[in-house]
Amino acid sequence: MKRILIVEDDKGLREGIELALKREDFSFVLCESIAGARDALSVREGFDLILLDLNLPDGSGYELLKEIKNKGNEPVIILTANDLEMDEVRGLELGAEDYITKPFSLMVLRARIDKALKNAGKEENRIYRFEDFYFSFEDMQVKKGDEEIILSKTELKLLQFLVENKNRILTRDRLIDKIWTEGAEYVDENALSVTVNRLRGKLHENGEGHLQTVYGKGYVWKA
Repeated sequence: MKRILIVEDDKGLREGIELALKREDFSFVLCESIAGARDALSVREGFDLILLDLNLPDGSGYELLKEIKNKGNEPVIILTANDLEMDEVRGLELGAEDYITKPFSLMVLRARIDKALKNAGKEENRIYRFEDFYFSFEDMQVKKGDEEIILSKTELKLLQFLVENKNRILTRDRLIDKIWTEGAEYVDENALSVTVNRLRGKLHENGEGHLQTVYGKGYVWKA
């Protein structure tokens, strides 16, 4: 199930986009302001795509775009009436995957969304550094200082998903669905707890380290 956040102050357009894109593998959260989007981003475990208007009642969508890209890697498509070239360049430079000016065809929007989701699923060699940690997931390389840490495939998938969604609480159900993509319905929460504990041990993460438990909710990688 792909989670899509729509941040748009025009109620008719907001609901029209949801209706036009509605299908079994999409779920939507609708917001009309930056404040609402911040709330949605803080309580959910991340989105697969964000549709973002620039002209919002409580501020500029550019500021929200900066926040999104500073905290995670969710693809963002800008939807706006601003058709100036300099606005488009600014949005793309801040990390937006696409820039669509209003009015637009819903068929074109659907095609752009499918493309953004497809590109987001491609392997990228992102390198992450946190204090003395070094992670290069494409190379399957995990280091703490000069020590190379050997992780199992499951541990590496768990670490990658946590790190790519740093500072976001990921629920136990979401982690199980993501890490055990086949047969997730047969995996119990104990398997996740065991994997988290093994990962903590290998990373020498004790106490209030980067990999933290959020009781009653799930886990978070604090950066």
